[in-house]
Amino acid sequence: MVFALGDRIECMKKQNEPDPNIEAHVDPLKETYHEKIVDNPVYLKSLEAKDTALLVIDVQYLDAAEGYGVFADVSSSGLRPEDAQYYFQALKQRVIPNIARLQKTFRTHRMEVIHTRIQALTRDGRDRSAGHKRLGLLAPPGSKEAEFLPEVAPVGDEIVINKTSSGVFPTTNLYYVLKNMGINALFVAGVYTNECVSSTVRAACDLGFHVTMIEDCCTTVTPELHKFTVATLQDRYCRVIDTDQAVKEIDKYVFDFERRKISTLVPEDRIYSELSPDERKEA
Repeated sequence: MVFALGDRIECMKKQNEPDPNIEAHVDPLKETYHEKIVDNPVYLKSLEAKDTALLVIDVQYLDAAEGYGVFADVSSSGLRPEDAQYYFQALKQRVIPNIARLQKTFRTHRMEVIHTRIQALTRDGRDRSAGHKRLGLLAPPGSKEAEFLPEVAPVGDEIVINKTSSGVFPTTNLYYVLKNMGINALFVAGVYTNECVSSTVRAACDLGFHVTMIEDCCTTVTPELHKFTVATLQDRYCRVIDTDQAVKEIDKYVFDFERRKISTLVPEDRIYSELSPDERKEA
């Protein structure tokens, strides 16, 4: 999370305005990456095996609630009023309802829902990262800023990982925890798209996880930053889908496969995603 954004955002907008003298860029590796990332059947196999977890990043009062944390005084946050308005509208109208829907789907199928949040170990934050100290980011234990928004808060004994950094993997034991539980794939949601979400997606990919970013479960302070970040991550570090597709996949390859396993039309040693299209119809 970085907050002296006004000038930087304006600069990015100018830099990214289309130039009529430059032809539209065509990614020469798009086909190759699409085949290896997006079309890789491992995503569906991970759903069938239930070794996919939902990772919800930093949806808490510190950075996702009006009147609290970094938004206690928007005028001093470095954001323009219209940026803050966009951010909170995106959260309320799209991101939070979609995350809640996705959480419900994972819980229904008894799949792991994991939460990260920014929270220091100490009240004065002396244990924070140098970056968070420079930015003045502090959510002490037990503070309002450290609380999750109630609509998407942990339920039961869902795992909570505390951090004082952008990405969660370099500074916590999340990798160790995921491997202990046999998790090989992640559905990622949360804020900010261009900071904590992006850092986590890239690190997860580098660590060998199969990552799916749920685009309409993420947001940041401008639509441009969100769009540019998604375009950078998509088909390189993760596949990108929306909530509707995510729920359909989970229902199809978890619930439906469990039901189909008892059918004699699908041998028990066959994984549904390995069947041919014709075999899937017959099953």
